[in-house]
Amino acid sequence: MGELRTGPMETSSMAVNGKVALVTGGSRGIGKAVALLLAGAGARVAVNYKSHAADAEAVCTEIKSRGGQAVAVQADVSIAHDVAEMVRQISQVFGPVAILVNNAGIARPQPVDEIKERDWDEVLAVNLKSVFLVTQAVLPGMRAARWGRIINLSSVAAQTGGVVGPHYAASKAGIHGLTHSYAALLAKDGITVNAIAPALIETKMIRDNPRARPELIPVGRFGSVDEVADVVALLASNGYITGQTINVNGGWYMS
Repeated sequence: MGELRTGPMETSSMAVNGKVALVTGGSRGIGKAVALLLAGAGARVAVNYKSHAADAEAVCTEIKSRGGQAVAVQADVSIAHDVAEMVRQISQVFGPVAILVNNAGIARPQPVDEIKERDWDEVLAVNLKSVFLVTQAVLPGMRAARWGRIINLSSVAAQTGGVVGPHYAASKAGIHGLTHSYAALLAKDGITVNAIAPALIETKMIRDNPRARPELIPVGRFGSVDEVADVVALLASNGYITGQTINVNGGWYMS
């Protein structure tokens, strides 16, 4: 099957090697690519999933077959009790989480006049509340170690409105506010907090959305999950980048 992909720089492996990483929504898409890349750099990876157990176990099997360490952990990361139990299980197996990738998210493409309160509540809970809950749960371990990397997956929708709907855009914009606040509050604890804002990455979420078209992107194509994972590896290895949003969007939004 070949070796796990390693990061874009040798220093990535040095910084990540031996660390415990938690990737929420790690069973498919961007989360899977991130889990594989961090494992390839030597991290011990917890692959969180909500309902796709077989996919999560397959990711762990792939990591283990290549000499890495991984465990699949079920949790609905929008529910505080589930999050607490997930972090407890990871600590028992590997120890405290040092690298957190808040990747779990859902998209509900809907016309604006069809969005109901329940749609709003669900998208905000899964996409935004989960970032708060999981971050709060792992912070004690990071602060005790005086080392941590928190990487939040946002979206170009936070910057442009996107092609899903205002509920999705609002949930992703909220991640930017959380990222800035945590970054400012935790810098002196040795913890960096950054966001990544992808656009139209080739995943099931994009394939299922008819409004997502490659011609929207200046470079003329969808991005790959590996192109996002490479940025996660960079942020996990770098102790001087904090409070930033890294745009991986093919030029859709420029800043």
